[in-house]
Amino acid sequence: MADRPAFPKDFLWGASTSAYQIEGGAGADGRAPGIWDSFCRLKGRVDNGDSGDVACDHYHRMPEDVDLMAALGLQAYRFSVSWPRVLPRGRGAPNGKGLDFYDRLIDRLLEKGIEPWLCLYHWDLPQALQDLGGWTVRDSAGWYADYAALCARRYGDRVKRWATFNEFSVFTLFGWAFGWGAPSIADRAAHLKAIHHVNLAHGAGVDTLRALVPGASIGAVHSVQPMRPATGRPEDVEAAALFDEHWNRAFPEPQLLAHYPPRIAQAIEPYVQAGDMARIARPVDWFGLNHYAPVYGQKDDSLIWGFGFGAPPPEMERTAIDWPFDPGCFRDTLLDLTRRYRLPIYVTENGYGTKADETPNAEGRVVDGDRLAYLQAYIAAMAEAKAQGADVRGYFVWSLLDNFEWGGGYGTRFGIVRVDFTTQARIPKESARWYAELIRGA
Repeated sequence: MADRPAFPKDFLWGASTSAYQIEGGAGADGRAPGIWDSFCRLKGRVDNGDSGDVACDHYHRMPEDVDLMAALGLQAYRFSVSWPRVLPRGRGAPNGKGLDFYDRLIDRLLEKGIEPWLCLYHWDLPQALQDLGGWTVRDSAGWYADYAALCARRYGDRVKRWATFNEFSVFTLFGWAFGWGAPSIADRAAHLKAIHHVNLAHGAGVDTLRALVPGASIGAVHSVQPMRPATGRPEDVEAAALFDEHWNRAFPEPQLLAHYPPRIAQAIEPYVQAGDMARIARPVDWFGLNHYAPVYGQKDDSLIWGFGFGAPPPEMERTAIDWPFDPGCFRDTLLDLTRRYRLPIYVTENGYGTKADETPNAEGRVVDGDRLAYLQAYIAAMAEAKAQGADVRGYFVWSLLDNFEWGGGYGTRFGIVRVDFTTQARIPKESARWYAELIRGA
């Protein structure tokens, strides 16, 4: 691979998934509904009326999928635990069969020499807890800490890499401000409460893991997509600045710098109690970065905060799902985060989505040249960042499998492995072959 960028031997290469997006088995073995099960039942909210009821059927095909990871040479696998699978009511009595599933997954990963990276929360709050107010009630931090303790006691003898949450800003913005995701609420007070209580839950989770898992390496996964104003008009510049605080700073800054960013701080003050910032800003070991592209913000009075998404410049190159293609932004983000937070960075998601089905050709190969070009460019940009001083130590491609892509249903595909959702057959794409070769040569 003549074009392979240089990385040190100890650089970690992996892939990421999430429970609701791949597991299926929605009603199997005692799992109860989560908020995304409920959201998918709302008419017109998910493309084609899709849901995660079956998804990739990973719940029943897990051994095959781990064998596939091993064949690709993955060194690490970031997955999430389904809270409603292991605690159907969100608290109280655990579900033994649900817990057993993750025992089997972890054991098989270790047998194949793949390091398990366990994310405790990837958006699937139990519906039973949402019925009690979910993240808008302060008790939610305690519910989460108890759930974290259950997982820590069960899996901490084998799992040492833990993430508290995935993409705090995205699930709170889309779920409690824009109403575009579960639980489909658009209310300023609810959104502010959710931000603060999720931050409290993160801090409680860090303390719980630290107490119960000897040698734990703990982090959190943040979506950082640099925010740019869609135009130079003052109202769009100000809207983009507020959007930036909500998307990129509302969680890393309290967690790592012990304060909320200035535009948010005053609004959230009524929900902050004495000692809360100390509860939130607990020491962590690494920063998880999910990055795809810069975001363009503009004034939008139809949305509760007065900001919304604008269009990128017309001359900017786009991906197949109309996201900007900007590997230089990825490089600069890695450098900026290293300077700002002074933590080792693991890229926990980066990848290319398309609306195309990417069907096998006459030779049975799935040629996904655009995804391959994206990965080559972004991984080269990551190498540039590292050469310039970014403390980046690992990369997890999103995603291992084509899966349920939230509001996009099954019509949007990010996988380096194609899934036929009728037969559940898996076929590694050309991007997977390239990634395996990169790992072998790293």
